[in-house]
Amino acid sequence: ERADQKANRLRRGKTGGRPPAFDRELYKARNVVERCFGRLKQFRAIATRFDKLAARYMAGVHLAALILWLREPLRDPLSDRP
Repeated sequence: ERADQKANRLRRGKTGGRPPAFDRELYKARNVVERCFGRLKQFRAIATRFDKLAARYMAGVHLAALILWLREPLRDPLSDRP
Protein backbone atom coordinates (compact mmCIF):
# COMPACT_ATOMS: atom_id res chain seq x y z
CA GLU A 1 0.00 0.00 0.00
CA ARG A 2 1.37 3.39 -0.95
CA ALA A 3 2.21 5.81 1.87
CA ASP A 4 0.00 8.63 0.54
CA GLN A 5 -3.04 6.33 0.36
CA LYS A 6 -2.42 5.11 3.87
CA ALA A 7 -2.02 8.69 5.18
CA ASN A 8 -5.20 9.82 3.39
CA ARG A 9 -7.18 6.92 4.86
CA LEU A 10 -5.89 7.69 8.37
CA ARG A 11 -6.62 11.41 7.94
CA ARG A 12 -10.24 10.70 7.00
CA GLY A 13 -10.78 8.58 10.10
CA LYS A 14 -13.89 6.39 10.13
CA THR A 15 -14.91 7.54 6.65
CA GLY A 16 -11.52 6.59 5.25
CA GLY A 17 -12.41 2.97 4.78
CA ARG A 18 -10.37 -0.02 5.72
CA PRO A 19 -7.01 -1.17 4.39
CA PRO A 20 -7.10 -3.45 1.36
CA ALA A 21 -7.34 -7.11 2.22
CA PHE A 22 -4.40 -9.36 1.41
CA ASP A 23 -4.72 -13.14 1.39
CA ARG A 24 -1.21 -14.57 1.32
CA GLU A 25 -2.23 -18.06 0.11
CA LEU A 26 -4.43 -16.67 -2.67
CA TYR A 27 -1.58 -14.40 -3.80
CA LYS A 28 0.79 -17.39 -4.00
CA ALA A 29 -1.62 -19.18 -6.32
CA ARG A 30 -2.09 -16.05 -8.44
CA ASN A 31 1.66 -15.64 -8.74
CA VAL A 32 2.01 -19.20 -10.08
CA VAL A 33 -0.70 -18.60 -12.68
CA GLU A 34 0.79 -15.28 -13.83
CA ARG A 35 4.27 -16.81 -14.15
CA CYS A 36 2.76 -19.64 -16.20
CA PHE A 37 1.13 -17.15 -18.60
CA GLY A 38 4.44 -15.32 -18.89
CA ARG A 39 6.21 -18.53 -19.82
CA LEU A 40 3.49 -19.47 -22.32
CA LYS A 41 3.87 -16.09 -24.02
CA GLN A 42 7.49 -16.92 -24.80
CA PHE A 43 6.03 -19.02 -27.62
CA ARG A 44 5.55 -16.62 -30.51
CA ALA A 45 2.49 -18.37 -31.94
CA ILE A 46 0.75 -18.16 -28.56
CA ALA A 47 1.68 -14.53 -27.85
CA THR A 48 0.56 -13.27 -31.28
CA ARG A 49 -2.49 -15.56 -31.67
CA PHE A 50 -1.00 -16.88 -34.91
CA ASP A 51 -3.76 -19.45 -35.50
CA LYS A 52 -7.13 -18.03 -36.47
CA LEU A 53 -9.24 -21.02 -35.42
CA ALA A 54 -9.88 -21.40 -31.70
CA ALA A 55 -9.37 -25.17 -31.80
CA ARG A 56 -5.92 -24.80 -33.37
CA TYR A 57 -4.97 -22.04 -30.94
CA MET A 58 -5.97 -24.20 -27.96
CA ALA A 59 -3.99 -27.09 -29.41
CA GLY A 60 -0.99 -24.77 -29.58
CA VAL A 61 -1.51 -23.71 -25.97
CA HIS A 62 -1.70 -27.37 -24.92
CA LEU A 63 1.48 -28.19 -26.83
CA ALA A 64 3.31 -25.20 -25.34
CA ALA A 65 2.19 -26.18 -21.83
CA LEU A 66 3.33 -29.74 -22.44
CA ILE A 67 6.74 -28.53 -23.64
CA LEU A 68 7.10 -26.32 -20.56
CA TRP A 69 6.08 -29.20 -18.30
CA LEU A 70 8.58 -31.55 -19.93
CA ARG A 71 11.36 -28.98 -19.56
CA GLU A 72 10.86 -28.84 -15.80
CA PRO A 73 13.54 -30.66 -13.85
CA LEU A 74 12.44 -33.79 -12.04
CA ARG A 75 11.55 -33.21 -8.41
CA ASP A 76 11.55 -35.60 -5.51
CA PRO A 77 7.95 -35.63 -4.23
CA LEU A 78 9.13 -36.40 -0.70
CA SER A 79 11.43 -33.40 -0.32
CA ASP A 80 10.63 -29.70 -0.12
CA ARG A 81 13.50 -28.77 -2.43
CA PRO A 82 13.54 -28.97 -6.24
